[in-house]
Amino acid sequence: MQIGIKRHLMLAASAAALVLTACAPEAPKPEAVVTPPPAPTVADPAQTSLTMAADPAALGFDKAVFDKARADLEADVKSGKIPGAVLLVAKGGQVVDLATVGTEGPGDADPTSAETIFRVYSMSKPIVSIAAMQLVEDGKLALEDPISKYLPAFASPKVLDGKGKTHAAAREITVRDLMSHESGLIYGVFDQESELGKMYMAAGDTRFDWKAEDLANAIAALPLAFEPGSAWRYSRSTDVLGAVLEKASGKTLDALLDEKIFTPLGMNDTHFYLDADEFNRLAEAPATLKAPLSTPKVKQPMLSGGGGLNATTEDYFRFVEMLRGKGAYRGVQIIKPETLDAMLVDQIGPQVDRKTWFYGPLGGFGLGFGLLPIDMKDPAKGNVFSWSGYAGTNMWVDPKNDITMVFMIQNNEAAADYPLKLREWVYGGYKDPAAAPAAVPAPAAPAAPH
Repeated sequence: MQIGIKRHLMLAASAAALVLTACAPEAPKPEAVVTPPPAPTVADPAQTSLTMAADPAALGFDKAVFDKARADLEADVKSGKIPGAVLLVAKGGQVVDLATVGTEGPGDADPTSAETIFRVYSMSKPIVSIAAMQLVEDGKLALEDPISKYLPAFASPKVLDGKGKTHAAAREITVRDLMSHESGLIYGVFDQESELGKMYMAAGDTRFDWKAEDLANAIAALPLAFEPGSAWRYSRSTDVLGAVLEKASGKTLDALLDEKIFTPLGMNDTHFYLDADEFNRLAEAPATLKAPLSTPKVKQPMLSGGGGLNATTEDYFRFVEMLRGKGAYRGVQIIKPETLDAMLVDQIGPQVDRKTWFYGPLGGFGLGFGLLPIDMKDPAKGNVFSWSGYAGTNMWVDPKNDITMVFMIQNNEAAADYPLKLREWVYGGYKDPAAAPAAVPAPAAPAAPH
């Protein structure tokens, strides 16, 4: 199998020549002028992002725990739970473990690799959220903008009281509400039996044969589940955000992401839909799934900002390394450090109802990222900023320990089995090498003679 990534983009550069003319009457003489190289605008796509650590133990990791992770994943492959998986763990940008197990699909002889393409589903949300903040930096978007500025159908929203009754919302949905999932929108596909969920499904919640703007306008005609800003609820917010970004930028979402994120980072294998020469690298799920996964081999009008991207581990690692680098990756600045800091401020304040927040009283949610405890049993150990995908993919950035993680599988029925295991596999044998050693008690003084 061709597992090499298509690194065909090259850093575009131009050199300027300056000729100075002497004032003396003799013939002009060219004077050599040294011009500095242009500032980098594209991470070299021909260079792998996978810099392997010489000695993971020196960075605080126990190889035995990584061996256990690999053995556990291999057991899941053998049982048929997953055809294959990729687990990448890095510290300070150095990869301390890259486990590739199984194959790219049932009956597929091609082994998984860092170049296998996975449907990352909701791991699209952090990427689209970064693009939104880039437009904020560019002055084309503001967090407090009502989204009706870009999508007029969202003017004058109503809130569902129940049994078909509604009341006028106290205010409009803002861009901030979309990014924090406090918009009042829902996912109809995940709530198909509720009154509002049935409305979403009837309006076309799961259609891919129309554009994100069409979906947004259909949702705008429906009532909200709650007053904007009053509660957290996972929803179509990032799909609507994608439509907002298209209006604010004047570009389609795929073109915007290519220009602002994928090309600068060298993420050449990250797309909404695949080209034919990428089909053979797409990972597939077990054939036993009750709900089949999406079909990115068939190009459709929908560009789902909330869940439509496909990526390799190599590509997504570039993205998380940019996040670890406070908005920069290998000399390429994607967003400002202070912009990323603003995205990592918890938006679920005491006035926000968090009864549908996946982690109960733990952690929080920023602008496009979950702020989740490193140790669910001991939140005092700090947070990662993170998100996962419907088919079991997962990623996080741990600023405290300078650790990044990318995990790739394709099984929506097994996705919930891995988040706690991932913490065990990453942190189970980790000891911060920079931490001060435990104090050794001084020997007891000899007893006085009697």
